[in-house]
Amino acid sequence: MLRHVRAGGLVDSALHSAIARLAARDRAWTTELVRGTLRLRGRLDHMLAYFTRGSIDRLDPDVLDVLRLGAYQLLEMDGVPAFAAVSQSVEMAKPTGGAGLVNAVLRALLRADDTVPFPAFETDPTGWLTTWGSHPGWLIERWIERFGTEATRRLVESNNERPPLYLRPIRDTVEVALDRLAAAGIGACDVEGFPSVVRLEDGADVSAALAAVAAVVQDPAAGRVADFVGPPGGVVVDLCAAPGGKAVVLAAGNGTTRASVPDRVVGADVSEARIRRVVENAKRLGLPIQAVVADGRMPPFRAVDTVIVDAPCTGTGTLRRHADARWRIGPDDVEALVKLQAELLDAASMIVRPCGLLVYATCSVEFEENDGQVNAFMAGHGDFDVEVAPAGSPRHGAGVSEDGRLRLLPHVHGFDGAFAVRLRRRR
Repeated sequence: MLRHVRAGGLVDSALHSAIARLAARDRAWTTELVRGTLRLRGRLDHMLAYFTRGSIDRLDPDVLDVLRLGAYQLLEMDGVPAFAAVSQSVEMAKPTGGAGLVNAVLRALLRADDTVPFPAFETDPTGWLTTWGSHPGWLIERWIERFGTEATRRLVESNNERPPLYLRPIRDTVEVALDRLAAAGIGACDVEGFPSVVRLEDGADVSAALAAVAAVVQDPAAGRVADFVGPPGGVVVDLCAAPGGKAVVLAAGNGTTRASVPDRVVGADVSEARIRRVVENAKRLGLPIQAVVADGRMPPFRAVDTVIVDAPCTGTGTLRRHADARWRIGPDDVEALVKLQAELLDAASMIVRPCGLLVYATCSVEFEENDGQVNAFMAGHGDFDVEVAPAGSPRHGAGVSEDGRLRLLPHVHGFDGAFAVRLRRRR
């Protein structure tokens, strides 16, 4: 799986195909090992470099990944006996010829306890945040300039927490969903401030939970964006819909009444493989979502009531949940994605009817992808206004500022990062 990620693949797809045949307990264990190794890769590499005299970049990539897996088990997985972590790592390294090195380094790490030196946060915050904090230097430098040193530290620490699993029940209330989960032997609780979300207990079997409750897996931040769209009515086109969580919430009436159900919800995505996930979610939940393979920059639709652009982005608001992204993206990706987002927004604006709604959203915390993108759009589209929800409305809640924009930050709100804005086309 780490080799797949190293080649540019996503850890989610690697896990999905690799662990399907495992028992629930083994799926959870394997997921923790793979995601945890990616999450703390910077910290692990710093420690491994200490025992290889800084030569990890010259190691065979498979040997380095075996070392990372072994080190994570030794340092972070209390239920794994040290001898098992070392011996299994040695076995994995034998085909590469690196078994002796793996044995020596992991045993040295085991003996070292807490003696590996790290930069001090007080004197070298960037050094500490990239090594112990396990984030790439270019991202840390951006965040320090934007948020300040202490806030960046809180953001990094938030990203390094094990992400909880949340479900958004479809049709059922949270109370009914909790009863059904309890009947299936699955522990869960409600989430304060998010009346449409349940949190699963750590280690819960997601497949069993979805079998017990009609729901989608959705972080409260993503759910907050769906709520921010509101019961839109009319025809809704989600131009970047996959995997379909927000489209599902809207098609189900946003958890409210049947009167709030749109006339039609269309989910579009440029990837045929990804649009299949929208179809699967809709079929599983019995929702009439139409799926279209289409490039959002050339949307094949007449003017409709509501268009959602949940744009491709760096995903820097979801690094706790997608740890591989922190090592996959780079500074050039920000520039390329900003260009793509602008093209999507321009195209989407052409299919919003007069008085219709355009919702732009990302799961990024980068200014260029969020406020900067919207500001640039507004400068060139005088027929749109930012719509500010009236005080007391469901859309005027957590994370919504006086300028009508939704901004959620992991280290402030405790969930994924998200951004959204409602743009109303003038008559």
